[in-house]
Amino acid sequence: MQLGLLSSPAAASMADRVVVVPLGSLEQHGNHLPLLTDTLIGSEVARRVEAELDNFLFLPTLWVGASHHHLHFPGTVSASQNVYVALLEDIVESLIAAGYRRVFLLNAHAGNIVPAQAALTNVQIRRRKEYPDLYLAFSSWFDIARDALSQLDDVLQKSVSHACEWETSAIEAIDAALVGRDARVASRFDFGSRYFDPSYSAPSKVFVARTMEQGTTTGAYGWPERSSADKGERILAVAAAEVIAFLREFERWPVVVPQPPQD
Repeated sequence: MQLGLLSSPAAASMADRVVVVPLGSLEQHGNHLPLLTDTLIGSEVARRVEAELDNFLFLPTLWVGASHHHLHFPGTVSASQNVYVALLEDIVESLIAAGYRRVFLLNAHAGNIVPAQAALTNVQIRRRKEYPDLYLAFSSWFDIARDALSQLDDVLQKSVSHACEWETSAIEAIDAALVGRDARVASRFDFGSRYFDPSYSAPSKVFVARTMEQGTTTGAYGWPERSSADKGERILAVAAAEVIAFLREFERWPVVVPQPPQD
């Protein structure tokens, strides 16, 4: 159910519901995908989840993200880290003011992870005593479903990178006309480290601050040439199923009351 389609009194009467806030971006996705790729994928996952969970409330997907590391490539529109943190804090604070106590940020862009987690932490610290029942959660579709997605047959990549096999396949499933199949070219190289993969084709154990042009000439990583609409449909279906499973659990989480020390 879309919160934005309700009247104010109707929204107030549903303050016991979980609110889902999809987060996207508008940034370059190589030579073959549209700038709104993350927003399109995040919106599609949210749409599938909403279709199964009619007692949850959904905000429209926030299309701007923290994407300054993509600004080298034309078309990218970004909010700086501090601005994005403040924006998310204001969105969550608005929901709290309306009476909502369980908010889930459903993310589709890796650059949003750090500022989104910071925003939720800031709000939780600020509001923890006033609202002990407040639950603010965050995950990306590609993280919450990582284990299940890594088991998909005929999918080479075991984690998402950027404009890669996963994202390109997802967009093919959403609207194949948006994919420039002949332009599916990505940078790949062996860095020789057990801790950091600068082509983001495998999870790294160490965070390294890099901008996109420092690792790719096309703006894409991974194996986008292996994309297909069939893979995209399976990726989207698995991602939605994992988000649904989490949300069904999330709405039942008990309020934690710390117990006094035992003698």
